[in-house]
Amino acid sequence: MKVNQADIVISAASKKQYPKDLIPEIALAGRSNVGKSSFINKMILRKNLARTSSKPGKTQTLNFYIINDKFHFVDVPGYGYAKVSKKERAKWGEMMEEYFSEREQLRATALVIDIRHKPTEDDCMMYDFLKHFELPVMVIATKLDKIKKGQRKKQLQLISSTLQMEEEDLLIPFSAETGEGKDLAWRKMLEYLNI
Repeated sequence: MKVNQADIVISAASKKQYPKDLIPEIALAGRSNVGKSSFINKMILRKNLARTSSKPGKTQTLNFYIINDKFHFVDVPGYGYAKVSKKERAKWGEMMEEYFSEREQLRATALVIDIRHKPTEDDCMMYDFLKHFELPVMVIATKLDKIKKGQRKKQLQLISSTLQMEEEDLLIPFSAETGEGKDLAWRKMLEYLNI
C-alpha cells in the first residue's frame, strides 16, 4: 500500500477523546520497547511520525494516526514495564479494557513481539485478552534482522506454541531495518480493514 498521508490525530486517555469519525482501526499492542513505533514508521515510510524512545513506558496514551484519510493506526501503551506503579498499571488496564471491549471501529490488532525471545507471560496474557474480546490478531515478530536465517523457523515456532496461537491468526516475521514482512503485513491489514 502506498501511504500518501499520515498524521497524528490525537493522544487519548479515555473514550471521550477518541476520534468521532467511523473509519476502521488497527490497534498496535506490545511490551514496552518492543518496536511498535518502529513498526508504524516502517509501514508508512516515515522516520519519526511515531516517536521511538530508548526509555520504556514512554507511550502513556492511545495515539491515533490517520492514514490516507481511510483508517487509523492506534498505538496503545506498552505493557510489562516494571518501573510503572501499581496505580499506573491499573489505570492502563482500565484504559485498555475500555478501548478493546467497546471500540466499534476496531477491526484487528497487531501484537508486536521480539522474535529473539520467547513471549513473556504479559505477551501471553495480552494475546488471550484480545482473543477474549474475539478480535482478529496478527502477531508481528519484529527485529528479524537481529537473528540468523537458520534461527527463524525455531523462533517462530516458539512464539506460536508459547502464545498457543489460533489457526486463523497470522504470524509475520518483520524487520523495521530491511522492510521484510511489510508487504504481507499490509495485505493482511487491508483485508481486515476491508479497503
